[in-house]
Amino acid sequence: MPRDDDPAITPDLVLHAYASGIFPMAEHRDDDELFWVDPRRRGILPLDGFHISRSLARRLRQGGYDIRVDSDFAAVIDACADREQTWINAQIRDLFCRLHDMGHAHCLEVRQDGVLVGGVYGLALGGAFFGESMFSRRTDGSKIALAYLVDRLRRGGFILFDTQFVTPHLASLGGIEIPRARYRRALAEALTHDADFNAPPPATAQEVVQRNTHTS
Repeated sequence: MPRDDDPAITPDLVLHAYASGIFPMAEHRDDDELFWVDPRRRGILPLDGFHISRSLARRLRQGGYDIRVDSDFAAVIDACADREQTWINAQIRDLFCRLHDMGHAHCLEVRQDGVLVGGVYGLALGGAFFGESMFSRRTDGSKIALAYLVDRLRRGGFILFDTQFVTPHLASLGGIEIPRARYRRALAEALTHDADFNAPPPATAQEVVQRNTHTS
């Protein structure tokens, strides 16, 4: 895909790109340029197919953590970028922080004793949620975040959870790949739906586990 470091890349252009099925990335943290990505095979996490293992169910029920939504978006995106290799450069950080201020980008945080230990962030459009990145600083931090996120998306009326790619970690939780044409059809359908990331009230761990029909 063509590269573009044009300062005219705006939050509105990013929204249009996601609605068209493409998304921006950078080669690395210090890269000044972005490029647009349109995978031949797209990663998604079916909202009715999230896999909660017995060990994760036990960890969720044990508690000892707090779940927060949109309380510190900048901290979550910075934590996601805090790794040796990352595609989140300064421009992507700035764009998504602005999208958060506009009400389009959201994060879910896992905290222990007030400390941020896991989280995930992404973009909401219609009934589609585009998961961008997640992180874990303690055991199962990202899995706990994803479990609560999937539950929130289902209760908020979302019908598509786009993960862009499928890693072994996501595959273990139910992530799959679908062809580009099938993804585009699913995206078009999702964009016609009304969903609200902020509508669902907080959920307990027991509710998250019980509502997930794929616990095993």
